[in-house]
Amino acid sequence: MIYIFWCKARAYLNKIGANIMLKVLIVDDEPWVLEGLRTMIDWEKFGYEVCGEAQNGTDAMRLIQENKPELVLTDINMPVINGLELITKLNEVMEKPPKFVILSGYDDFKYARTALRQRVNEYLLKPIDDEEIEALLSRITPIIQNEIASNEEFDKKQFFIVNNIINRLIQGEYNENLELLTRNTLKLQADAELMCILIEPASSMNPFQPQISDYFSEEHFCFFQDGSGRAGIILQSASIGNESLETIVNQMHSDLTEQSQELVFLALSSRMVGVSSIREIYRQALEVWKRKTHQQKRGVFYYSELRNLKKEEPHEDHFRQLLHKVQTNDTEQIQPCVKEAFTAFVENLLTLEVVKAKVAHLELTICRIIAQMNGDPDTIMIKLQQEYGNLGELSDYFILSRYVQSLCERAAVYLSELEQQNEQNTIYKVIQYVDREFRNKLKLQDLAQQFHINSTYLGQLFRKQTGQGFSEYLNAKRIEEAKSLLKRTQLKISDIAVQVGFSNTDYFIDKFKLLVGVVPSVYKNENKNQQL
Repeated sequence: MIYIFWCKARAYLNKIGANIMLKVLIVDDEPWVLEGLRTMIDWEKFGYEVCGEAQNGTDAMRLIQENKPELVLTDINMPVINGLELITKLNEVMEKPPKFVILSGYDDFKYARTALRQRVNEYLLKPIDDEEIEALLSRITPIIQNEIASNEEFDKKQFFIVNNIINRLIQGEYNENLELLTRNTLKLQADAELMCILIEPASSMNPFQPQISDYFSEEHFCFFQDGSGRAGIILQSASIGNESLETIVNQMHSDLTEQSQELVFLALSSRMVGVSSIREIYRQALEVWKRKTHQQKRGVFYYSELRNLKKEEPHEDHFRQLLHKVQTNDTEQIQPCVKEAFTAFVENLLTLEVVKAKVAHLELTICRIIAQMNGDPDTIMIKLQQEYGNLGELSDYFILSRYVQSLCERAAVYLSELEQQNEQNTIYKVIQYVDREFRNKLKLQDLAQQFHINSTYLGQLFRKQTGQGFSEYLNAKRIEEAKSLLKRTQLKISDIAVQVGFSNTDYFIDKFKLLVGVVPSVYKNENKNQQL
């Protein structure tokens, strides 16, 4: 899904630019100059539209920040704020200020030359000639277009990098290197407070246009799309109070609904701290999204509200029972359980889309359980989809119930196989634990309880894997360590016995002689003579 989204994004980026007009804003305190500049130039011919006019620096400052034009033509001598002051302030406050062209009378020519050091790209002497302006536009327009293309390419690459990092985190990957990469890329402090916002439909938000920055500072958020194509925002929320946040997201919801001409849904997580919380805040927002989608609701919803109102619908019990049948490999009861669940869905007048959402949640839960047991969900999911098609394409209750029954029956068998395989893996973990902890008091019964396995069965697995019973293996490990201590230390025999795990010195001496052929004192002296 992410790959498909990337392809669409690339196609979108290839289209933009050619169809978007550049914006120019004109600033002069003489109305007739504004009129002349607006009408005597064929702006459209050069790919521009006049987005605003101002007669003083104060109005110009506001209009430029609101409209974000690519080009500004401004006079030097203006009331309140002159042209040079305007340019200086805009360069300070705007991350990407426009290109500036100074309009200067002959008497102000020395100021125009000074302006060239203030990120002014060109200047024109009054009275202004239309040929001069057209020649200027021919020079400066390709520069602006090249910068826009370069910025778009950078934004595209940056989005793909950030999107990949966020998706790795929300899918459960986490380590120190990934945390460092995330903090550096997203410019996060270690104790950054974060929230997740999911937005539906995803088409209402475009990652390559600055819609989100209308609501949040650019340094405080990053946009992503998850594996299912849902649009999301990771927001640094420490500087935003609850009331301000509510105002912002309500305005965002209203604007997006108006722009997209369809109902929009926003799901907000709680506030948590640090990169390691990103998966959890995403999970919270996703839980809100799933529940409210099931209820076919639209609007702004918070995880905190969901947590306070968590009451399961009665028919949710059926899928819980079904999942229990799967996990216990009770294949005979799966079919009647599926039938009972779908009967309840029909009686509660649930739409097919709502039921499919519930099935998707069951499917996701089963896949997660398989993955937790070191299995591969694709083992059953690929065959299932080849037989029935994608879940979203299923068109009636009967086919959907057959899909669920097949999913559960195959998952039950596969989970049973994984359980047997994992028992084999358990014996390796037990042996590793004994090799590491042999100096301590170890009993087979305690290990069986610790590793959740029957003690008799564990003893059988131990002998099958090592060729020795548990006690034999444990004593052999302790005697090997004792031999090492006898060679390289001056410890007493009784102290060595305690260090390697024997509470009784006589028992230690007996076991040592049985395995080595001599008592510990003789072994120590023999090795001492060899070293001499």
